Parts: sequence; C-alpha cells; structure tokens
Amino acid sequence: MPGMRHDPADPELACIYCRMSEDREGGGLGIDRQREDCEELAAQLGLTVVRVYADNDLSAYSGKPRPDYEQMLEDLRAGAYGTVLAWHTDRLHRRPVELEEYIDVCEPRRIETRTVKAGHLDLTTATGRMIARQLGVQARYEVERMIERQRRAREQKVQRGEWSGGPRPYGWEEDGVTPVPEEITVIRESTEAILAGASVRSVAADLNLRGLRTSTGALWEGSNLGQMLRRPRNAGILQHRGQEAGPSEWDAAVDEPTWRSLCAVLDDPSRMPTASNVRKHLGSGIYLCGPCGGTLKANSKGAQKKKGLAPGTVRKEYKCREKGCVTRDLDKLDKWVQSYIIKRLSRPDAADLLAQREDPVDTREAQRDLRESRAMLDELAKALGAGEMDMQEWRVATAAARARREKAEATLRTAVQVNPVAGLVGAEDVAAAWGALDLSRKRAVLDWMMTVTVYPARPGRQPDGTYWDADAVKIKWR
Repeated sequence: MPGMRHDPADPELACIYCRMSEDREGGGLGIDRQREDCEELAAQLGLTVVRVYADNDLSAYSGKPRPDYEQMLEDLRAGAYGTVLAWHTDRLHRRPVELEEYIDVCEPRRIETRTVKAGHLDLTTATGRMIARQLGVQARYEVERMIERQRRAREQKVQRGEWSGGPRPYGWEEDGVTPVPEEITVIRESTEAILAGASVRSVAADLNLRGLRTSTGALWEGSNLGQMLRRPRNAGILQHRGQEAGPSEWDAAVDEPTWRSLCAVLDDPSRMPTASNVRKHLGSGIYLCGPCGGTLKANSKGAQKKKGLAPGTVRKEYKCREKGCVTRDLDKLDKWVQSYIIKRLSRPDAADLLAQREDPVDTREAQRDLRESRAMLDELAKALGAGEMDMQEWRVATAAARARREKAEATLRTAVQVNPVAGLVGAEDVAAAWGALDLSRKRAVLDWMMTVTVYPARPGRQPDGTYWDADAVKIKWR
C-alpha cells in the first residue's frame, strides 16, 4: 500500500543490473564490460554481489518488457538486496513511468542505488529523488535527440539513393549495396518460377532441399519467401517509412516490370491458401464439362462391388461442379491428359510454344510515365514545403500526377508473364522434366497449353478393347 514502510534490506547485499539497447558486437560483450565495472565498484564499497541481472539487446525507451529487470523488481520487493549497482542510471530507466515505479519499490525499503558513472542516488530523500528524476529527464532527452538525428540521417540517405541500414538484406552484403551473386540468382529464379505458375510454398521447399537458407540461416517458408520477394529493393527501389522513395544506388536483382508483375501475382486473393482453394489434383477447376460448360472438381467415394474393387477402396473421380453432368475416373483422366502434354512437348516444333501469344506491354512508356509522375510529385511537395502553394492547391495539382503514376504502376503489374513451358521445351527427357515439376507448375502448364473438355463416356468395352472412352475427352491446343 502507498506510504507503507518496510524493514530495510541488508545494504551490504547487492545486485547488479546491466542492459544493452543494441548488441552490435554480438555475444553480450557490452554487458560483460558493465558487469566488470559494477563488480569493481562493489569491491570498493565492500558490498557482496548476490546476483547479476542482464537484459541484452533490449531498449529501456521502447517500453517493451525487460524480463530480468522485472525479476529484479520482484526480488527487491521481497527484500533480497539492499543495494542496486548499475553502470549508469540510464541503464536502469529511460522512461519516467519506470523510474517512478522503481522509486516506489526502493524508497520505503531504503534500497540504495549506486552507479559507476552517475554516482550515488539516495532515493530516501526528496533531494535524491529530484536528482534521479532530473537524470531520467536528461536520459529521455538524449534518446529523443538521438532518434531525431538517426531519422534525419536516414532521410538524407534516402534522398541520395543510399541504404538507410538495418539487418543484412537477402541478396546483398552487410553494406546493403554489394550483391551476393548466389542469393541474387535465388531471387531471380524464384521470381521466374512463381510467374510461371509455381506456388510460393513449393519454391520455398525446393530451396530448402537444395540446402539454401535465408540471410539469418533459417529455413525458407512460404511466408518469409513471399515477404522477401515483395521487397522494392529487389527492383532497385528505395523504401522509406513503408513507401517507395525513388531509385536506389544498388543494382536491381530483377527489373521493375518483372517485380511489379510478381507482386500482383502474390497479392492475388485467389492465390491465398485456404482450406477451400488449395488444389490437390491436376485438373480441378481447369477441366471443363462438355454438356454444361462448367468446371470439374475432384471427388472421392467408396468403391462399388460391381467395379471389382476391394471393399473399403476409395475411388477418386472428376465430377461436374454445377450439375453432375459428367463423372470420370480421376487418375485415368489425369494420366491421359499428361500423356498428351508430354507428346506435344517432345515434338520437334515444341520451341514454337515459347512464342508470345499476345503483343507485349510497352514497359518503356509505362516506366517513363512513372519516372515523370514521381518527379512531378516531388517538385510539388517541395513547393508546398516552401510555402509556394497552399494545401488545396497542392491537392488539385497532384491529382493528375498521382493518377498517371497509378496507371503506370498498373500497367507494369501486368507486363511480365513467364511462359510456364520454359524449362520443358528442349529437355532431353521431357517425361522426367515433367515429373520433377510440382503440382502448381503442372497446372499452370496445362492451363496454358490446352483446353480439356470432358463428355459423358460410352458404357462398356470400347473399340480398342479397353473401357476408356478416349473420344469423350476433347483436347484443344491454345
């Protein structure tokens, strides 16, 4: 309760508290130096150090929990120590609210605070508490000034097209500028694979199988791979405060049209994995129903005795999604379609499949519009900042430039479509190359190459002696 007095703890029993906001050297070397200085101070004062508390790489300004600091407060409340040793008061607190809590714990228990750099804080007197608060205000001021300087330095770097710092970005060295060739290759190959129809998860799984890891040495997952590939820096674009901020000084891993096309693919809601849209079969949602024109879906049901299958066997089939017009054996239909794909890709004229079916987008014009609209917006922002126009004038003037920029970005998002058969055409063993593809890539090839329309099959044995009615499956090359 407020105002309640407690028995004072033994002042000769001490604890040490150490903290580093950012461990740039790694290994807690800054923590070790603080501890050594505090142990030397304890020896000078004739104190017995019972325990050392340390929070490494944690800021006292951010307000995030500091586990060892909170444990120290609990132990102080329990009367475990009569003295707290720290390198400086700013190692203990940088926020007034934390200082007040510390005073509430120490003052009634007559706990002393001694520091290597700021001397003795006597929190049992009004003068001592005033000094502690003044030191706290000074510490907060220094942090806020440091943040202002860092923010201004980052803004200046952005204006010069330089990297503003942070953890090593995948694809580049610690300086954020020098490329790592092997990682740049991963960025390009992953981008091309996804544009060709591969899923992010399958690409991540392939990278892990190849022994390739993230910049921190972690395994790839669909989430962290997608996040890495979405970075504007991959296209040589600076990002500041979550916004694109102009061209960078480092070379791009992929060109801007390719990157924007990739982002459009990754952000497509239909690609978001949910229980209802994850495709597990080759033709689900792609094969068409002949009678009604709808799509077929995969379906499973127990085997019937007249089919001659063992009891409990599950029969997989494709079935018309809309009206149930058509039902065909799933495995047989997939095998039939895949044989056509392999035969087509094995023909001498397979290279013709790499030709574009549509005129390419004029990316040069779109990129020019993007550069000019960005330059116009920058000029208008400077005019607003200089007081040469008011806010209403700025809104009107920037409307056209923003519309031009958005149109150019939309054009670039659809500029690049990687042909999904690339990598199959010219393969020595097309069947083996096809078999090595993941399901998402196979579906992309199927959808790109042909339209498969399925009609009701004729019952009974067919003219070729089998029970598979090949004439009920119509394949039209695109």
